[in-house]
Amino acid sequence: MKRIIINADPGIDDAIAIIMALKHPDIKVEAITAVSGNMTADVSCNNALKVLEFMGAGHIPVAEGMMHPLVRPFPKDPYSHGDDGLGNHFFPEPALTKADIFAPDMIIDLVNRYPGEITIAALGPLTNLALAIMKDPDITGKIKEVFCTGGAFGFNEYAYRNATGDNPASEWNIYVDPEAARLVFESDINLTAVGLDIAYHPDVNFLEEDYREMERIQTSEAKFVLDICNFCRERTFDSSSGVIDGITMAALIEPGILTVQNISVGVECTSPLTLGRQFGIGGIISADRIFRKSMRLPPLIPDGQYGL
Repeated sequence: MKRIIINADPGIDDAIAIIMALKHPDIKVEAITAVSGNMTADVSCNNALKVLEFMGAGHIPVAEGMMHPLVRPFPKDPYSHGDDGLGNHFFPEPALTKADIFAPDMIIDLVNRYPGEITIAALGPLTNLALAIMKDPDITGKIKEVFCTGGAFGFNEYAYRNATGDNPASEWNIYVDPEAARLVFESDINLTAVGLDIAYHPDVNFLEEDYREMERIQTSEAKFVLDICNFCRERTFDSSSGVIDGITMAALIEPGILTVQNISVGVECTSPLTLGRQFGIGGIISADRIFRKSMRLPPLIPDGQYGL
């Protein structure tokens, strides 16, 4: 059983990743920490609560984190996740409420409670994790590993073809808070980064047969994923743009789906033309098709256990 913290900015792809984690029998979501990225942290927090309520997982705490990056203003998201941040799905306002703790402090508390056991799924900017490290540097030796959606490493044409930061060379999560990314990447944490090289690779796009399969499954979560992919397609984006964080979650759940090389990375924090760009040797270089299995797993039942 993997204990995980999901640091996220829901966001349509974050929502898919959260659902994947909740549905997997070998994953125990200890908490969700909301950060400003796709949406501001308060909206991200509320959206996480909506997804948990939708999935019947109200026992999982959600903590609101930083409303802005460590040292710079919060930029406007160039890629719209819809008016509600969830692909215009418009879930009802949740009855659930956020935890009475600051997100970086929740990270610190859980890592110290379960030393060597916590894996962090870092699906948004790394502000919360960076601040947690700044407040308690010892946690870097207690975090089991981090799986991060972040970066564009230049291993193929897809790294920069659809750069999601507000310049031609960067990925959005790193672009939003490059100083936080630099701190985390230069720490001694065991970190795997899923960059745009993989996130926008055509091999992770759904085929028409996948859409038909989701229609056939007829679970509420499969319908939600189908709605998100259709939202992206209606805006002329590939389905991969709606499931980027799902790729990172899939890598966390089943590391064998990726081919990975050791990585040494620097993060550009100065030039506006390359702000947030990552320079390095190594990185994720290939991925197999994913997601079908996750959408077929049994639905979550109220106590958080899985039916057979």
